[in-house]
Amino acid sequence: MTWNEAIWIAARVCLVAMFPFSAIDKVWHWKNSLAQTNAGRSPGTGGLPGAPLLLVLAILVEGLTPICIVTGCLDRPAAVLLAGFCVVTAFLYHPFWAYPDFFSAGDDSVAREHFWQFVKNFGLVGGLLLVVFAGTLESPFAILRPATWSSRPG
Repeated sequence: MTWNEAIWIAARVCLVAMFPFSAIDKVWHWKNSLAQTNAGRSPGTGGLPGAPLLLVLAILVEGLTPICIVTGCLDRPAAVLLAGFCVVTAFLYHPFWAYPDFFSAGDDSVAREHFWQFVKNFGLVGGLLLVVFAGTLESPFAILRPATWSSRPG
C-alpha cells in the first residue's frame, strides 16, 4: 500500500467512522430509538409515519454505506445515499429554528445544540460529496502545485 492509498483510506475512515457506531446504538437501544422516531424532534410535532421501517432503513444506511465508502466498492452511490441521509436527518431532527431559546443567555439552549448538529450534518455532506466528485487518488505533493489553487476548475 502506498502513502496515497493509506491517506485516502484514513480520510474515508475518519469521514464515516461515526455511522456504524450510530447504527449499533440504534440496534442496542431499539426502544429509545423508536420512541425518538415516534415522538418527533420538533416542538409540537408528531413522529414520522412508519417509524419502525424508517429506523431499520437508517440502521442499514448507517451500517452499510461506510463499508462501501471505505473499501471503494460502490463508494460514490453510497456517498450520495449517506449525504442524502445526512440532509434529511438535519432537517427532520435538528430544526434549530423551531426552538425559541437560540439567543437566550446561558449554556443550556436547545436551539443552539440543534444548530451545531445541523451544521455538522452539512459538514459531513460536504465531505461525502468530495468522495462523489473528487474520487481520484493523487500524490500528496500534487496539492502543492500550483500553490495558489486548492482545486482546478473544469
